Amino acid sequence: MSTFVYTALDPSGKTVKGKVDAESEQLVLSKLHEQRYHILSVTQEKSRTAKPTTSTPSNKKVKLNDMVIFSRQFATMIDAGIAIVRCLDILESQTKDPVLKPVIAQCKKDVKGGLSLTDAFSKHPGVFSRLYVNMVKAAETGGILDKILERLSGFLESEQEIRGKIKSAMIYPILVLSFAVIMIIALFLFVLPKFKEIFDSMGVEMPGATKFLFSASDLAVKFWYVGPILAVGGFFAYKWYSKTDSGAWQIDTMKLKFPVIGELVQKMAISRFSRTFATLIASGVPMMRSLEIVGETSGNRVIAHAIESARNAIREGQKISAPLAASGLFPTMVTHMIDIGEETGRLSEMLAKVSDFYDQEVDNAVKGLTSMIEPLLIVVMGGLVGFIAVSIMAPIFKLISSVG
Repeated sequence: MSTFVYTALDPSGKTVKGKVDAESEQLVLSKLHEQRYHILSVTQEKSRTAKPTTSTPSNKKVKLNDMVIFSRQFATMIDAGIAIVRCLDILESQTKDPVLKPVIAQCKKDVKGGLSLTDAFSKHPGVFSRLYVNMVKAAETGGILDKILERLSGFLESEQEIRGKIKSAMIYPILVLSFAVIMIIALFLFVLPKFKEIFDSMGVEMPGATKFLFSASDLAVKFWYVGPILAVGGFFAYKWYSKTDSGAWQIDTMKLKFPVIGELVQKMAISRFSRTFATLIASGVPMMRSLEIVGETSGNRVIAHAIESARNAIREGQKISAPLAASGLFPTMVTHMIDIGEETGRLSEMLAKVSDFYDQEVDNAVKGLTSMIEPLLIVVMGGLVGFIAVSIMAPIFKLISSVG
């Protein structure tokens, strides 16, 4: 007979600790499940009590697909009645991600040392976002960890699906544009100088377009290093400017007002807002905390400001839909759905419907954008190649006519 120390949540959500004498850990789990306890950890008592393990925070990023698998497997094992420490042990052994694996190991040590799962996850903000941590906190309070993890995995899967659609739709235009840029650089640096030497040696009189083309080629050859310097400098300047308050605000405003792309950015933001807000509300996270998290994860300062205005309105006893409608960023359909959800007490359901609708809108907008970009690229590249071809062939035709 051994003595086991357990930490669990009672039916009211209160954390309780105790000791049970049993022949095995499985018998302890069975006894605690009969008492409707949600088990956090079960360990065999040792001669010395383990002290809470400290760890350094991890800010490294983990692939979204790995987080989806982690959440889905964690939810399945919790639903099967496996203790949290044991779940983390299994997940650690199965995970192959080099960033996630040590994080799970550290979380397991922290939980064994007496920390809650929320506190253990909050030490790794690069892996577990504020959304993730707050939903786990609500789950521990309500004793519904398996349901919340299932909901989290569904949320992450939807996020992954949208990102995948956008990436797959943009691969072809990016490849075409990259290939075209490489070919133009090769023409200006290697091909056009050879033609210029030939024409100069023959004394051919060149038209204005050809002279302009060869002048541009000469500049590209002499000052080839200017292009990379400008590209790298522009990239770092953009990064620096986007980190300032005024710069980030102006860039986010331009993203929303940019033709065609602005509409896509707005729809993506509304979809993300609705999905995140619905998930948090349905998980039992308080309204004010939910709006704070939604604003931080919106990815756009302008939209985050509108959400902050909604938080202030709720604090003053007003409805959330009024300030969102006043911002001009949320369409009438969205604010009306939110208003109905507030009136009927079904806000999370209405937000979920809005999210589903705008997920489809984002998909349609991405398809429309790619269908417009492809012919535009063809027209632009065809015009450029045609200009270069005509500029090169004109002196050749003049040379042939003079020889004839």
